[in-house]
Amino acid sequence: MTGFGRGVAEGDIGRVTVEIRSYNHRFLDVSVRMPAELSGLEDRVRRELQARFSRGRLDAFVTLEESLTRDRTVEIDSALAKRYHEKLVALARDLGVPRQGLLPLVVALPGVVRVSEAPLELEPLWEVVRSAVRQAASALAAMRRAEGEALRRDLIHRIARVAHLTDEIGAKAPLLTEEYRRRLTRRVSELLEDPIVAEDRLTTEIVLYAERSNISEEVVRLESHLDQFRSLLEASEPVGRKAEFILQEMVREINTIGSKTQDPTIGRRVVEVKSELEKLREQVQNIE
Repeated sequence: MTGFGRGVAEGDIGRVTVEIRSYNHRFLDVSVRMPAELSGLEDRVRRELQARFSRGRLDAFVTLEESLTRDRTVEIDSALAKRYHEKLVALARDLGVPRQGLLPLVVALPGVVRVSEAPLELEPLWEVVRSAVRQAASALAAMRRAEGEALRRDLIHRIARVAHLTDEIGAKAPLLTEEYRRRLTRRVSELLEDPIVAEDRLTTEIVLYAERSNISEEVVRLESHLDQFRSLLEASEPVGRKAEFILQEMVREINTIGSKTQDPTIGRRVVEVKSELEKLREQVQNIE
């Protein structure tokens, strides 16, 4: 599910801002980006988000605005500076230019002067980061809930359509066996010179064919899956993966119905159900 959340927290060290962007994804994939000096907190941020969400790609961005100046240490590599100076003096002699004023140039060369700051104390800083992460996660969850409610209404509408089509298929199912029996009997009677000769075998074949063409069990199972799906839409916990599984079972049943019957009316209903189930499958991948 898509969404955005932002959180800000302040401490002695400064202000921490966390922004989280969420995208549709079948599983939970958390990416955390933060300054290198805060990298020791990356796993903690990831665990906070994993404890809150179960699905979607989450991109979290953590920034720090320091309010205190940390102690700085200045180090000069004298040996390297001398080597730089020797080379520059030789170059100046070769070019016939004055050698005065080389010190500022030497100091600016790479590696001569190194300035380092005292490392951040991560433990006190974690409380500030965690507060910002939780604020951002709560804002994101609220946005995802709003989107989820809109998706739920769409799913309810589509599952009602599937239920209506299933009812139509179910109403037709009891008539199929007798219809197939009459059709097969008439066809075989036309082919046999003496229908009485193979009457017992003919009766057995008709019964077997009728049983193979019976879709009552598939209709009952499909209706049961519809009830399960409706129950999931009323649940408060994450249901995305369960809904995907139930939809797979519904597809299995409707495919079996389509393969067992040659009735044109049922065939059209089967195509409509498959279309609705495909749209449901696409939507379910967007919910947690």
